[in-house]
Amino acid sequence: GARRKQLMEWVRPTANFLQSLTLRAFADWQVEGRENVPPMGPLIIVANHQSNFDPPLLSTSLPRKTSFLAKSGIFRGPLAYWFLRSYGAFPVDRDRADLTAYRWALKQLDRDGAVVVFPEGTRNPGGMKKARDGVARLALKTQAPLLPVGISGTERLGTVLRIFNPTGKIWVKIGSVFSLPSVVGTPNKEVLQSLSDMVMLRIAALLPPSYRGTYQITPSEADEAPDRTESGVQESGAPLA
Repeated sequence: GARRKQLMEWVRPTANFLQSLTLRAFADWQVEGRENVPPMGPLIIVANHQSNFDPPLLSTSLPRKTSFLAKSGIFRGPLAYWFLRSYGAFPVDRDRADLTAYRWALKQLDRDGAVVVFPEGTRNPGGMKKARDGVARLALKTQAPLLPVGISGTERLGTVLRIFNPTGKIWVKIGSVFSLPSVVGTPNKEVLQSLSDMVMLRIAALLPPSYRGTYQITPSEADEAPDRTESGVQESGAPLA
């Protein structure tokens, strides 16, 4: 009923407040670029992924209500499911193309929501790995702008329980909003991968070299990357087929 809904609405702000207290108490937590976050409108937040701690860290660090996809395995039990859904999470099956999760993300963006997407699809604490093409598909379908975020220092926070005891130097660096070039016709896998790599280059530019993994580039190269024209990609506003 109404009381249950009201309780659900308190979960996220309460959890974020408590998380900010633990971050200030136990870690050297720094957030740079909060002014780059658009206060309203659809937004795809893209970040590197090192730890289960990354989603609550982003929720606490960004000055905006965020939603995110999380592996279905952590939604076990009614209490966990209720808490995670109240917190803004939605279960995704990473072993297949999960159309239900994709449609959920489309709905959030259609409602001017901000959705966190980890383009790699899974945690890579040793450095960024090649991105999957899901983020490019979502961005092309919705035409929503993307906000790159670089996370460093969470690779040591392996278990979910570390949300209660985050330690070390944890930095969140927020870049500038950008959009992907338009695509003529239906994009093939190579074009989708190229666009996904553009997204990753933006994230890599916000990270120390040791975190870039597959995307070892200089910040200047990353700045230029989204402006390059690839095969099947053009800068003009051609509609998505």
